[in-house]
This record gives sequence, C-alpha cells and structure tokens, in this order.
Amino acid sequence: MLQIPKFLQSSTQCLHPPAPQPPLPILQIPGVPTSSSFPSIKQCCKLSRRELAIRSNSLLLLLLGSQSIEAFLPSRAEAEEDLVDAGSNAQEQSSNATPTCGDKSPTKRAFLDISIDGEPVGRIVIGIQEDDAPVGAARFRNLVSGAAGVSYRRKEFVKITPNYVQHGGVRSYGVDAELAKSTGSSLEVDKLTEEWESLYEKCPGIKNKAGTVGIIVRDPSKPPPKIKLVARKGKLEIDQEEVGTTPNGTEFVISTKDSPELDASTLVVGRVLEGMEVVERLGQVKTVQENTSSPYFRVAKLIGDKRAVVAERGFNRPYAKVVVTNCGLMQ
Repeated sequence: MLQIPKFLQSSTQCLHPPAPQPPLPILQIPGVPTSSSFPSIKQCCKLSRRELAIRSNSLLLLLLGSQSIEAFLPSRAEAEEDLVDAGSNAQEQSSNATPTCGDKSPTKRAFLDISIDGEPVGRIVIGIQEDDAPVGAARFRNLVSGAAGVSYRRKEFVKITPNYVQHGGVRSYGVDAELAKSTGSSLEVDKLTEEWESLYEKCPGIKNKAGTVGIIVRDPSKPPPKIKLVARKGKLEIDQEEVGTTPNGTEFVISTKDSPELDASTLVVGRVLEGMEVVERLGQVKTVQENTSSPYFRVAKLIGDKRAVVAERGFNRPYAKVVVTNCGLMQ
C-alpha cells in the first residue's frame, strides 16, 4: 500500500482543518475586573509569545496587589469593634472629666442696683466663684459688701464698649484709700496678679465669656519704666520713672459678649445669674466715639504726649451717668 509523504499530509491538513473546538470558559477570579481589556484564551492563542508574557505578568501583578490590599484592610467586624471601643472611651472620659474653669457653682451671691441719670433700670445678681479665684473673689466680695471700708456704692461705670461694660472701682488715694486703711484692707494687686498668672496657664481658651464678671488686675499696654539720671547729694544716680498708673484691683467688668481682649488683664471672679437684660441696656448707652485711627492721635501716642493719654481715657466713656446706687451680698 502506498504511503503518503509527510509534506502531503501537512498539506491535506491545511485543506481540511480540524473541527472547531468549543471556546473555553473565561476564568472568574475574585478581586479582578472582567472586561474586554482581558481577552479570552482563544484570543490569547493568536498573540505572540512576548505579548502573552507581558499580559500574563500584568494579570499576576493585579492578583498579588488585590490580595496584599485585602490583607491590610480590617474586616467589617473589626471596624465595628473599633467604633464601639472608641465610643466607650469617649463616654468614660466625659464622665470622669471635672468642671472646667468658670463652670463651677457659685459659693455666694451679690447684687448691684443700677441707675442711668438717676432713673433705676434694675438689679444685677452675680454669683461669686471662690473656688477658681479665692483671692480675687474675696476682693470683689469685700468691696460689694463694704467689708473693705469702701464699696461700689455711688460709684460710676466709666467705659462701655460693644463687648463689655467697665466700672471705675474705688480710688487708691484720697478718701477711699483712707477708709480702706482704717479697716486694715489693702488695695495692692500683687497676689491678684499671681492668681491671674496661675489661672491664665491653667485654663485654656477664652476666660471672659458672655455673662462673666472679672476684676482688672494688670495693664498689658502699660510701657516699661523710663530710666533717667537723678542728682542726689551731689551724685548722679539711675532712677526709674513709672509711666501711667497700675490698676488697683477694684475695677470690674461685665462681658456682654465673649471678650478675649480682656483675658490679658482681667481675673474672672463670677458670673451674672440674673439681670443680664440690665447689662445689655447699659451697653446701649451712648458713649464718646473712639478716635484711635486719627493720625494726630497716633503721632501723639508715639511720642508719649500726655494729651493722648488723657484723650484715650475718655474714649467709650458714657455721656449719661451710670451709677451703682446700692450693692451687697444676698443670703
């Protein structure tokens, strides 16, 4: 029997191709998107070896990347456990937290009866907080009750701004000073300044919030003392001259709004409990217009002209006479 040569066998195969095989199913791999960009195995058979190697390596990198990301991602149960733990820790911290500065209950109550041009406008009730500032609260309490020999009675408010109203306090000279000395009271501010420094570091944020009452214990805008030569007993000596006056710790302010500009000078001693509408009415009294933007005032302030200091004291001063007609402690 004749045998067909090999080259003829190959030609017959080309003339009669084998029956087509059914296409292989596309592999579904979790974590890898299936789209037209990933060809089927049948199409891969028509690619060159180089293209097939490049696409297989890319597919392998995608598989490894998806597995590594899933390994680092926490499961849903672990995420829910973390949320529960965070909520419980926040509740424990809030329950164990102590009241912040100025949020404690007042220990004593004081009242101020106010009049504008002789017309009574109402009463302000103040809760004195002796736990936060015992020295400052004692100073304010003694001046309200009259235990210091002098009191706020018949004394005027000297400054009214959109954020606070300021009372003039008592004088550290003249009759007020003599009456204070007769009872052994002191109008010095050394201890008050030390207490302000400790509270300023201890209590973050705004101290003089709306409704708080504080006494002025320092003047941050006061310039340092001037150094000058003085002739004494035929010798020249170096002396220091104080510029301006230092607060005596008797002036107090009531904030109608949050007043961070007072934090550098005022020691908070209490809070308004009743009569905030009276304080707001005081804030509506017409005052002398502030003129610090004037170039003449700026030059006078820069060269140390005393007329600028006098003019600055008159800024925001009420035209009407706002007086504390009566004051004292409440049972």
